[in-house]
Amino acid sequence: MVDHAQNRQTTGVPKIIVKDLMILYGNKTILRDVNLEIKENEIFGIIGPANSGKTSLLRALNRMDDMTAGMKVTGDIIFSGKRLQAWKNLYALRQRIGVVFPLPVGLPLSVFDNVALSPRLRGIRNQADLQVIVERCLRRAALWDEVKDRLHSLGSLLSGGQQQRLTIARALSQEPELLLLDEFSIAVDPVTTMRIEDVLKELRHELTIVLVTNLVQQARRLADRTAFFLKGECVEINETEKIFTRQAKDPRTMDYVEGRFG
Repeated sequence: MVDHAQNRQTTGVPKIIVKDLMILYGNKTILRDVNLEIKENEIFGIIGPANSGKTSLLRALNRMDDMTAGMKVTGDIIFSGKRLQAWKNLYALRQRIGVVFPLPVGLPLSVFDNVALSPRLRGIRNQADLQVIVERCLRRAALWDEVKDRLHSLGSLLSGGQQQRLTIARALSQEPELLLLDEFSIAVDPVTTMRIEDVLKELRHELTIVLVTNLVQQARRLADRTAFFLKGECVEINETEKIFTRQAKDPRTMDYVEGRFG
């Protein structure tokens, strides 16, 4: 297994700090007493069985459930040195945090317009500037060569794997500091999954990535550090290789990655 630390440098500066986070939906506790730090320019993996709170944490990092009825959040999340709740302009916050969901979320727009939407919302109108941005983002998402001759066709006509990479390109067009990925490969074929993984390995030089995955080997391939969640608890955070080489701190972590439950 390749040591990720040999391939790139991290600053060690926290990008995200989570303190005593608790999330409740009605009377049901989804997450409790979660404390963790995610460093700049690392891929931080989150693994665990279904209903362990992984996606709820991801949604909390982008305040996606602010308007969810019956939801209560306590504790603190600090992003780039500022409390999330201190952000009055949610659009400004979400401009800095890109999100890729399990299934491709294609907009009813052309390939070009899918990627150009965020730059246009930032006030970029010059067509030549937009063309540069669109090409750069599609290249970074390993999609340019496949779509360069049909940029003005509907993005929804692309294959599932291409649509997922289009979603990544659209997220990158925001120029985010943080990229959140929730089971990005759940509806993608293995070949495309590996292509996207290669993209993520390159992107780690430019931004911070949080990867929620039910595929433990995917976390092993990509993540620098990995957190194991179980029943709403963050059981362990460790260097990924330690978790996968029987050096986990908690026996439940080892039981999970070795397939004894999950």
